[in-house]
Amino acid sequence: MTRTAKLTIIPPGKPLSGRAMPPGSKSITNRALLLAGLAKGTSRLTGALESDDTRYMADALRAMGVTIDEPDDTTFVVTGSGRLLPPKAPLFLGNAGTATRFLTAAAALVDGTVIVDGDEHMRKRPIGPLVDAMCALGIDATAETGCPPVTVRGTGRFQADRIRIDGGLSSQYVSALLMMAAGGDRPVDIELVGEDIGALGYIDLTTAAMKAFGAKVEKTSPVTWRVEPTGYHAADFIVEPDASAATYLWAAEVLTGGAIDLGVPAEAFSQPDARAYDMIARFPHLPAEIDGSQMQDAIPTLAVLAAFNETPVRFVGIANLRVKECDRIRALSTGLTRIDPNLAREEGDDLIVQSDPALAGKRLPAEIDSFADHRIAMSFALAGLKIAGITILDPDCVGKTFPAYWRTLAALGVTYQDND
Repeated sequence: MTRTAKLTIIPPGKPLSGRAMPPGSKSITNRALLLAGLAKGTSRLTGALESDDTRYMADALRAMGVTIDEPDDTTFVVTGSGRLLPPKAPLFLGNAGTATRFLTAAAALVDGTVIVDGDEHMRKRPIGPLVDAMCALGIDATAETGCPPVTVRGTGRFQADRIRIDGGLSSQYVSALLMMAAGGDRPVDIELVGEDIGALGYIDLTTAAMKAFGAKVEKTSPVTWRVEPTGYHAADFIVEPDASAATYLWAAEVLTGGAIDLGVPAEAFSQPDARAYDMIARFPHLPAEIDGSQMQDAIPTLAVLAAFNETPVRFVGIANLRVKECDRIRALSTGLTRIDPNLAREEGDDLIVQSDPALAGKRLPAEIDSFADHRIAMSFALAGLKIAGITILDPDCVGKTFPAYWRTLAALGVTYQDND
């Protein structure tokens, strides 16, 4: 499909059936890319995601002396020296949250100055807790606004052996510190503090990837990890499909009464968002309250699905969605109320979706602002499977994590009207 400013989904009017393989996991790909870049030797990452977010990570690593080849659409061959070099210019990472947080911490292992920056959206996304934690380790790191750009003057050495960090705002801060710590000069204990620790499952993804590349990391309490200064060695690594991307296909299946084969069963995913499968399978009888704290990227999918549920749904534990690629709580309530003014509302950081099964089959023209957020665009496409007139603005933003999204739906029988 050519680039377009708007895309109107035409309801298929039939069950969607066929095979649709999700792309590789963004979360795992960007972890594996960084760890392979920090390792000495050549690593081969297969099943990987090649998208905007992973391209930013790969290009940043190249700028720091890592050789990365891409022999096909799902493979990275990464050759590193075991050390990252100071880049000649600031690292520009667009709105890639994982790349920005992970590389900010990894910059401490560079003997020199690294500036980590992003686009206008990334410059509004907080990074202060990570920078504060790095400073507590004796690392020279500054972020004047509490958001990127961040300047790190690294030495590869730490002045403390224990760090406490509030992981409530983003588990990516914790993952960034864990991956950095293995490249330091002493064992480091990393402890989470605060009442609300978001997305612990993503920390498990991090430690599993670290171990695959030779790190020694031990969970010494439910909220503490000890990381030894082992560094990393090269490894061949298989990236599993993206569970967040799978949620759109699972939802499309239940919305249309179809049968979509993803090529991998839901229980085979290790990513936290896979737990959304059990919720989606209950449609149109979703529970009255859904806690999104441990499956945050699946909430846009579930919120749009809830619009067609038999009863209203309140989404709780989702405050972190306000500091994602956009304020996703506001984007979801805005989009849903564009379809029907009474369909959603915000109460504090909760989102209440009123639900109306009678929406299916209606024509309700609505232009949905994606706010340049891939998950908003992909989730609201689901509404277009049942309601005529749903138009997605900036549909190409799906390139961030699922470049083939529109083609994938088309292969299942969905058609579109381009609106340039």
